[in-house]
Parts: sequence; structure tokens; C-alpha cells
Amino acid sequence: MNIVVEFFVVTFKVLWAFVLAAARWLVRPKEKSVAGQVCLITGAGSGLGRLFALEFARRRALLVLWDINTQSNEETAGMVRHIYRDLEAADAAALRAGNGEEEILPHCNLQVFTYTCDVGKRENVYLTAEKVRKEVGEVSVLVNNAGVVSGHHLLECPDELIERTMMVNCHAHFWTTKAFLPTMLEINHGHIVTVASSLGLFSTAGVEDYCASKFGVVGFHESLSHELKAAEKDGIKTTLVCPYLVDTGMFRGCRIRKEIEPFLPPLKPDYCVKQAMKAILTDQPMICTPRLMYIVTFMKSILPFEAVVCMYRFLGADKCMYPFIAQRKQATNNNEAKNGI
Repeated sequence: MNIVVEFFVVTFKVLWAFVLAAARWLVRPKEKSVAGQVCLITGAGSGLGRLFALEFARRRALLVLWDINTQSNEETAGMVRHIYRDLEAADAAALRAGNGEEEILPHCNLQVFTYTCDVGKRENVYLTAEKVRKEVGEVSVLVNNAGVVSGHHLLECPDELIERTMMVNCHAHFWTTKAFLPTMLEINHGHIVTVASSLGLFSTAGVEDYCASKFGVVGFHESLSHELKAAEKDGIKTTLVCPYLVDTGMFRGCRIRKEIEPFLPPLKPDYCVKQAMKAILTDQPMICTPRLMYIVTFMKSILPFEAVVCMYRFLGADKCMYPFIAQRKQATNNNEAKNGI
């Protein structure tokens, strides 16, 4: 094709993409079904991972839960089984009422499997993935959610904790994706969800290791998405989840300027996950919560660095992690004192 003609075609496609994006805001796309599909969630023992598990369970997905903490992972599985029992009871009631127009999945198809896995260890990921394939089947939806934070200033952070943060928050996404993507490519079907953070789009002081890991995983996700497009594997969807500070206790103590905080409070975990689920089930490529994060990211990209620093200081975002780090340090000192006794 002549390059001039192709340029106009590309321009039209870009403009059409804007039209479609605007249409998604006005008319919400229909959510796809994940009923009966195998959904694997890392870090499912608590926080957002547990809530993702419950949301997928309500949509009748067959769940595979990974977490390093066996007890908390089993607690999540218990909650999932309770949802499955409620669904079974509702199905039975619908059948007795003669309302059998919609397909109802048998309860035996609604199962949850738990695996204790340290996603920061490559060999552990590959071995556990092989167990999943043998005992459950191939994974259709992969939710890479597991994450950790060290809570130390750079020069006070042990090298081992920096490495741990990078392994769990970033490298683990490579290992899980390499484990389950090949089959997705074979059948041209699947969905990979990357739970990152707004701190993977812009940063703040005091959490260099965490920001680096989240920036890394955002880059990984975007490159993977482009690779799937280049391979014309349109049946494999990707969704990048970048929430603002979520009130899970992970960053307890983090504070922005008190006058601003009422307008930008920490997100409720339920709200964060429900917004992410809407994006996943409508094949939305990226979701920032709240939407203000889109504007912040855009401004950070176009403003001079000193202007960004001024904005940070005004919002109290420049040292927002310092109270959190101080609390972590105090907790560490208290534990050391108890152990000394």
C-alpha cells in the first residue's frame, strides 16, 4: 500500500479507536461468561486476591488458588465453597420452580483447588503449574495478583528484601505466564490479568524497590500485550489493573495532605475489585482506579520534573510513605525487643 494512503488509513483507525473508547463509557459492553473456566489467582489468601476469588466464584469459574500461606489460602477456599453451595441451592430451587430456560452448571463442576506456592521461586512456580495441569486442567484465566512490600528506605533496606520484592512483584509474572501461555496460544483463548499499582505509572519517595517492581511488571504486561497482537492472537485478552492506594493494610499509615485526603481517600478493597472485574469481563485492556489516576499519569508524562515535584509537595504525596515506613520500623524494633526477651 502507498505510504500516504496507509497514513490516512492509520489516522482513521486511531480516530475510530477514540470513538470506540468513548462509546464504552456511554454504553457498557456486555460482560463475558467465565462459567466453567479454570481461573488461577496468585496471592489468593488475603486482600485483593481473596476478593478476586470470591468474585470469580460468583460467576461460576473453577478456581485454582495459590498462596504462600496455606492456612489463609484454605480460608479463602472455604469462602468459595460457601458461594458454590449457595449457587447449587439457587439452581435447585430454580429447577423445582420449572425455570430451566438458562443452562445451569452442575455443582460437581464448581470446584476450588488450593496450592501452597512461593511465586518468588521459579522452580516452585513451574512444579506447581505442572500439578495444576495434571490435577485440574489448563488455565483459561490467569490473575497475577501476589505482591509484597518491604517498607524500608533504600539505604536501610536489606538486599534480600529488595530481591524478594522484585521476585514476587515482577519476576513471578514471567514464570506464571511462561507456564500457562503456551496452551493459550495453541487454542487462541485465554485472559491474563496483571494486578500492578498506580505506583507502576508514577512513583513516590521511600519505596524504590516497590515502585521499580511495579514499573517493571507494567512494562512486562504492555510488551506481552503487543506480542500477542503482533502474533494475531486476538483470542487471548490482557487486562492491566492499576489501583490507587487500597485499604488492605499493606500500606497502613500512608498519608497524603490532610486537606486533600477527603477527596482522595484510600480505595475500599471491594470497590477496587468490582471495578477490576468489570474491566476483565469486558476485555478492557487497562483499568486505573479511580479515574483521576489517568490524569495524573498523563500530567506526569508532559510536565517538567520540577512541576511534578511542586504538585507532589502540594498534595503531600512526596513523603506520603514516610509514616508507613516509620510504623514498619517501629513494628520491627518491637519484634526484635520481644525476641530478645
